[in-house]
Parts: sequence; C-alpha cells; structure tokens
Amino acid sequence: MRPIKAGISLGAMAHNLRVARAHANGARVFAVVKANAYGHGLSRARRAFAAADGFAVLTLEEAANLRLMGVEQPIMLLEGLFGADEIATCAELDLWPVLHQPAQLGWLERAPPARPLHVFLKFDSGMHRLGLPLADHAALVARVRNMPGVAGITLMTHFAQADEAAGVDWQLRPFLEGVKTHALPWSAANSAALLRFPHACGAWVRPGLMLYGASPFADASASEFDLKPAMSLESEIIGVQSLRAGEGVGYGQMFRAERAMRVGVVACGYADGYPRHAPTGTPVAVAGRPTRTLGRVSMDMLCVDLEGLPDAGMGSPVELWGAQVPVDAVATAAETVSYELLCALAPRVPVEEVA
Repeated sequence: MRPIKAGISLGAMAHNLRVARAHANGARVFAVVKANAYGHGLSRARRAFAAADGFAVLTLEEAANLRLMGVEQPIMLLEGLFGADEIATCAELDLWPVLHQPAQLGWLERAPPARPLHVFLKFDSGMHRLGLPLADHAALVARVRNMPGVAGITLMTHFAQADEAAGVDWQLRPFLEGVKTHALPWSAANSAALLRFPHACGAWVRPGLMLYGASPFADASASEFDLKPAMSLESEIIGVQSLRAGEGVGYGQMFRAERAMRVGVVACGYADGYPRHAPTGTPVAVAGRPTRTLGRVSMDMLCVDLEGLPDAGMGSPVELWGAQVPVDAVATAAETVSYELLCALAPRVPVEEVA
C-alpha cells in the first residue's frame, strides 16, 4: 500500500476555534467551512466546531449537508443566492444568505418566502469584488427592511488587506460611518482582522484559515497566535539514490549535486496535492529532522536531501507539512498561500483522524 496519508486533528480544530473566540471581542463566531472545510472534511469540521455560533458555507449543497448532519446553528451562504429558485430552500433550511447584488434583492421582492429569511446585506467598502455600493446604503437598507420576505438584517463588508500593512481602517471607517444610522448589527472580520484588529469584530466574525491552524500573515507564524496545525501530510522514502558531483535528479535536472550526496525519493507528488512549483529548498522533515526538497516535483514523487541524515533511508517517515513543517512555510517557498495547499489535498490521499 502506498504510504502517503493525511492526518486531521479535530482537537486542534476545536482548540483553534477557542482561540478565535478569545480574540472575538464578544462577537459571535461563524466557522467558515467552505471548500470541504478547507480540505479537512465538512463532517469533521461540523464535529470539531460544534461550539461555533454558526457556520459559513458557499453552496446550498454544503448547507443542506450540515443540516442533515444535525447542525442547528445559523448557516450563512457567503455568496448568497445564485437564482430565485434557491429562495424556498433557504427558507426550508433556515439559511442566512448574503445579498450583494441588485438581482438578489429583486428575486426576494418578487418571490418572498413564506418563512422570512435573516439576510446579510453586503456593501463594497473598497475591495471591489462583491458588494452593493456603499454610497447607496440608505436606500438599500430601507428597501430590504420593507421586504416581507426578510426577517432580520445584518450589515456586512469584507477586507482586502487585513493581512497587510494597510490594515482595515481605510475600509472599516467609511463602512461604519455610512451605516451607523441604521442601528443594525454588522460583520466584517475574517481571520486576519480577528487576530489583529479587535475593533473590527462587530456582531459576527468569520474566521476561516486560522481555524485550521495556519497563519493569514506573511510576517507571523501560526504558533505566535497559539494556533495548532489541524492537517498533516506524511509519507515515506521509497527509494534512495547516490549522486556524484554534477549529476542531476528528476525531470529537467533542475537540481545538480555540487558534491557526492544521497537523495531520498518520497511517495508524494502534485497529484496528491503537493505544489508542483515548490522549488529546491522547500522545507520538509525526514525521520523528525529538517531538510529540503530537491529538483522538480513529479506527479507521484518528489526528492529530498539526505545529507546529514546518515540513518535515513528506505521506509524513513517524511512530513511534508504538519507539526514539524508548517504548511505556511511550504506555501511561502512555493510562492502561494496555505489556503491553496490545504484545499488541494487530493481525494486519492487516505485521511485518518488523529488526536
């Protein structure tokens, strides 16, 4: 049996939710579980985040699955309705859709559900992705308040640079200044804002990445916030090569040895979710000791440096990311983000729950 496997720790996920709540400044917490809970599994997330005040998903299918699993807390639909035909299902399942475009308002006006919905009215405060014009807030809030299909309103925006030096105030101040007269609850904070900007928490916070033990910041590690990695990706060395000076390894011979050295071949590649563009030097651990990858990542294999690891060889355990090798460090080396790596875990990788 191929030795690669992923481990998911529900205990770490539950711990990270407690960290989120400690930073929430009294706000209620939506656990963001879209994209199969960032690759960790929706069912596992439902159990790990049982103490969350609500869940946030992308699709009706995800929301329906959570209800089937017994979730009774509020469930937010982050991109709201994709058509008027979804209104009845939202009412049936008691979902809280985000309204971010005029068409969605029109659908609710023309086809109000028998059971009115709580909605999140999303305004564009500067990210210029999804959101209604902030300048039109007065008319839009009044319009939604008059809809018979709406039971309650929470105002919402999303930050573009909460993880950067620019911060959140350039968006938060105009948002709050604009909507303060409505006396409605509001939600704005993602993981980065939650960890660094307590004044941005509002009534509801929406942590995602931090719940899975990764850092939203390039300049701060997850451990600095007491976050624990929830996913580990592990394998073994399945072959050993001895290179002479000048010899290369792998496709394209992207790495060539400067001197005689031993190279371990690991059963993990981009078809397992490891980033193909991870360069030589990407951190990895072999038999509990740090080392680096060598050369180009293949579909099913990658190579690691065994210099200074004389006892490592066939069958030696390898951690691609986890407790020893932060997924953030792998993402940085590969010039991507940990979100992508966690979400990209391939279906062919066996997953087991660990303590």
